[in-house]
Amino acid sequence: MLQLAALLILVLGLAHSILGERYILVRLFRRPDLPKVLGSTEFTVQTLRFAWHITTVAWFGFGALLLAASRGQLDSQSAMQIIGCAALASGALPLLFTRGKHLSWLVLFAIGGLALMASAD
Repeated sequence: MLQLAALLILVLGLAHSILGERYILVRLFRRPDLPKVLGSTEFTVQTLRFAWHITTVAWFGFGALLLAASRGQLDSQSAMQIIGCAALASGALPLLFTRGKHLSWLVLFAIGGLALMASAD
């Protein structure tokens, strides 16, 4: 059951990112009235884009937790490793999409690093 749940959340994440990008984000970004955040609509577009896709990264992390649980491998150390990796991957999105202007990457990298350090204890 947990493996099926992991597979479903993986498929859900892929559908969310691919279909959302194609049918929602692209159409939204064509609007002429997007707000200018930090002086440009480009920052607004890239913030919305990473915020949309960060959901998929989180779901992939949940899927990894479900998969580890299905194999009887979900102890606190492996959970912290999965959470740490998901946080680091989440932090990469605002760092890349906004070129570091959206400072959430700092917090997400800190969370990821702390979780990974905790897993080593």
